[in-house]
Amino acid sequence: MTAPVRQTDTLVQVALGDRSYDIAIGRGLLETLGKRVTALKPGAKAAVISDENVARHYLAAAQSALTQAGISSIAIVVAPGEPSKCFATLERVCDALLGARIERGDVVIALGGGVVGDLAGFAAAVVRRGIDYVQVPTSLLAQVDSSVGGKTAIDSPHGKNLIGAFYQPILVVADTSVLDTLSAREFRSGYAEVAKYGLLGDAGFFAWLEANWRDVFSGGAAREHAIATSCRMKAEIVARDERESGERALLNLGHTFGHALEAGAGFSQRLLHGESIAIGMCLAFAFSARLGLVSKADAERVEQHLTSVGLPTRLADVAGGVPDTDALMQLIGQDKKVKRGKLTFILARSIGETFVANDVDAAEVRAFLAEQRG
Repeated sequence: MTAPVRQTDTLVQVALGDRSYDIAIGRGLLETLGKRVTALKPGAKAAVISDENVARHYLAAAQSALTQAGISSIAIVVAPGEPSKCFATLERVCDALLGARIERGDVVIALGGGVVGDLAGFAAAVVRRGIDYVQVPTSLLAQVDSSVGGKTAIDSPHGKNLIGAFYQPILVVADTSVLDTLSAREFRSGYAEVAKYGLLGDAGFFAWLEANWRDVFSGGAAREHAIATSCRMKAEIVARDERESGERALLNLGHTFGHALEAGAGFSQRLLHGESIAIGMCLAFAFSARLGLVSKADAERVEQHLTSVGLPTRLADVAGGVPDTDALMQLIGQDKKVKRGKLTFILARSIGETFVANDVDAAEVRAFLAEQRG
């Protein structure tokens, strides 16, 4: 059951049986948050988890929408950025939820980008052994990727997202108007995940992005089409493979290389998540070309598009440099897809056709990275 929505909304369902939920996409949806939550959780209290930057813009509006629907709420605000995905911040958030007597029948609302969504979702998964939560993603990256599919986590010194749980939200509210306050760099970072969907499984969508990316950046119908297309692709994959036992791993295109680079940069502003994924996808296609799996022309086309958008595409593009090859290999070895010490990568046969490659030769990867370092 969902709240009534306006005709301009786009609804995408994540079909998971009795745990199915909707992704609502459109401008101005934040004002409908209270009605949507009440429709799903009548009588519930809410805990809104946000970061300092997002709270400055949208916390008052979110709580006002809840109040107008008769929902009392508390706010928990954390520091912005990837460093908040840590045990110390998780502990503080969990203590705040318990201190506010948020019960199993209440709701946690993640108001923010991917960091807040991952952190709040994980806290919701573990406090009282599970509290329902709603994702209200405020970055492009979160709207098309991290808010959908139930992956929640914090980081470890050993790598990104290594401590977490699969825990699905009950609703995602993607208000595209909030993207208007993103910096150009943050929007570009999110766009890397949009391009990923075309690269991993829809060559036509990638070609559309090549022709229309400027309109996606400027807003309007093209932006909402790109977001909805991305969400539909992810929803369909998650519905078929919720726990990443097979096909869902394709969503990690570029992430094995990218997460290693992000960890190597100290999860800092030197390299945003989407920027690391842009480089990672270029490396995945270049590595595929090196193995004779994909044409060099396709690999160059990927790099050309991401470069034209303004994203970094090479190791040399990382401000302050990257760790040496040995250190990168150590970080790659901590990737969640590693099985019994064997490396797994998402590789390509063409733009729009990728596959999970198990037992990739570590020596090949090491030699490739050494070449890429120049």
